[in-house]
Amino acid sequence: MKKLHVRIEPTWHITGPTGLPVPPRVLHWLLAIQQHGNLSAACKAQGASYRHTWKLLHDAEAALGTPLVNMARGKGSVLTPAGEAMVWAQRRFEARQRPQLDSLAFELQAELHQVLSSADRPLRMAASHGFAIEVLQRLLVDAGEALDWRYTDSSQALAALHAGSADVASLHLPVSPLQAEVLQYQARWLGPDWLYVHLVVRRQGLMVRPGNPLHIDGVADLLRPEVRFVARAQGSGTRILLETLLRHAGHDPAGLGDGTTGEHTHSAVAAYVASGMADAGFGVETSARRFGLEFIPVQTERYGLVLPPAGLNNPAMQRLLTMLRSDACRAALIGLPGYRLDECGEVEPARAVFEGWPPQADFNARA
Repeated sequence: MKKLHVRIEPTWHITGPTGLPVPPRVLHWLLAIQQHGNLSAACKAQGASYRHTWKLLHDAEAALGTPLVNMARGKGSVLTPAGEAMVWAQRRFEARQRPQLDSLAFELQAELHQVLSSADRPLRMAASHGFAIEVLQRLLVDAGEALDWRYTDSSQALAALHAGSADVASLHLPVSPLQAEVLQYQARWLGPDWLYVHLVVRRQGLMVRPGNPLHIDGVADLLRPEVRFVARAQGSGTRILLETLLRHAGHDPAGLGDGTTGEHTHSAVAAYVASGMADAGFGVETSARRFGLEFIPVQTERYGLVLPPAGLNNPAMQRLLTMLRSDACRAALIGLPGYRLDECGEVEPARAVFEGWPPQADFNARA
């Protein structure tokens, strides 16, 4: 039997210069036209009325006072600059806000679960948003598992586990000599006896526009004055990795600063580059491929989960491990560009996996 599941879907409300409202569903159809190439194919794919959808687009154009779609017989449908602007605004919004909306949905879901169900308390997960985590989340929801997951940056996820407000947290670290140095940024929150749950190995690198018009080949190129770079947020593991890479290349990472807070997801970074608002970003390969960008590999890293030994006794954690070891999960993870399995679902002491894991003496000194 399916368990309680909450999802939050935002709705745009746009009033054009004419004073008329733009039908909210128009964004859905602009995205569909971009995907399928013309309105007829989009309607056929979704089983919708061509006449009704065309009227909706016409009403939106009337409200905005400008065309959104140019349609030519035999040439399909092409979005106008106004239509493109609306599509990219929606894609950036989804990439930026979906993890936060999912976190709020999981929060409400957990509260309702406690009221409506006598089953085990949901597993409290604090994780940086990533595609492997998305896969795991989707499979657990489909299996009827109640979730209490919070998307945050890597440092905050580990801090939540350290403070006891989470049962398990995500951790990603480079597979290179940089590992110990990057680990030191999070050492204050790490328990000496924590366990590591293997999940995936993934590639981080440069995301650039098709054709790489600015000839961006390495992280040092991100500091060139003509390159518009969109950064990840401070505290994210990806931002820490990039700054470490720059220092090892002899460059001051302060040159990346542009006065902004940075983006919270790989997809948000990719969306900014793909929409032309930036020339380059740094993130995982899957985001680059999904937004039609070129990807230049820079660093391989492990992405997995950490938890205290007692956490293995949690029935929900055992179900999560069972899911990780399933054929369905492995097949879904293998399908992600730039990802490969890393003994998926296997558990061992974190200190046996990562060089520089804080010893007991360091933990006692922090206590």
